[in-house]
Amino acid sequence: MNLEDHLGDIIRKARSMSGVSAATAAQAAGLTEVQLLSLEDTGTFSKRPDFITLAKSIDLNPAKLESIANGWLPSKKDLSAWQHLRMFTSAEDGMTVNCYLIWDETSREAALFDTGFDGKTILDTLAAERLELRHIFITHSHYDHVHALGDIRAAQPDASLHTSSKNASAKQRNQPDEVISVGRLRITHRETPGHAADGVTYVITGWPNQAPKVAIVGDAIFAGSMGRGNGSWELARQKVRDQILTLPAEALLCPGHGPLTTAAEETALNPFF
Repeated sequence: MNLEDHLGDIIRKARSMSGVSAATAAQAAGLTEVQLLSLEDTGTFSKRPDFITLAKSIDLNPAKLESIANGWLPSKKDLSAWQHLRMFTSAEDGMTVNCYLIWDETSREAALFDTGFDGKTILDTLAAERLELRHIFITHSHYDHVHALGDIRAAQPDASLHTSSKNASAKQRNQPDEVISVGRLRITHRETPGHAADGVTYVITGWPNQAPKVAIVGDAIFAGSMGRGNGSWELARQKVRDQILTLPAEALLCPGHGPLTTAAEETALNPFF
C-alpha cells in the first residue's frame, strides 16, 4: 500500500502549517514557483529540490523528508501476531479509508473501530466468524470514517457506541480513565484533537502471546505524515507527540488512511516529528 500523502502533499501541508508562501518555499528549494506547485500536486519533480533548505523553511525534518523523497515505506506488517485484528479498506469517489475489527478468540466478542464506506463486508465478517459485536469506537466523526455507521448499527443494535463527539449523548461519550473489555482485550483512549475536534486514539492491550499494543489513531498521524490540522496545526502535532509517539516503540499504529506503521518508524522517519 502506498503512503496516504505523497511527497508533495507533505510539503503543502507543512507550508500551510508554517504559513509559508509558495514563492518563499520555492526559493528555499531552488525551484521556480511553478515547479514547486507542480511538485505539490504530483509528488514528483524533474529538478531535484534542495530538501535541506526547503525542509527547514517549513519546519520539517530534512533527513526524514529526503527519505520520503527517496521512496521510504513502512515495513509490511504481519497481523497474525495479533489474533485477531482485521483491517478493512473501502473506497468512494477516489478516497480510500481504513477501519479495524478486533475480537477475542474465546468469547467471540468483537469491537469495530470506525466503519469506512462498506458496512456489508464488516457484517459478512461478523457472521462468518460467528462474532458478537459488542462495541463500535469512532476515532472522529468525519464522514468517511462513519459513512456505514447507520447500516452497521441497524444490523447490530446491541453494540455500544463510543465517541468523543460533543454531539453524542453522555452515555456514548468516552469517559476519563475508562477501560473497556472485549474478552481478554482491554481498550483505553487518548484524546488527540487537532485534525478533528473529537479526534481520539484507542489503545488495545491484552493480546495473546504478549503481542505489542495496538493504537487505532484515526487521522491524527499517517505513515510518513499527519492529518490536516483543521482545528489547529500545532494542537494536532502536539497531541501526536504527547499521546501517540510516547507509546512503546513496537506499538502498532493503525491509521485511517494509508499503510500500517509503528511508533518506532514514525519517530525515526516521519518528517513532521
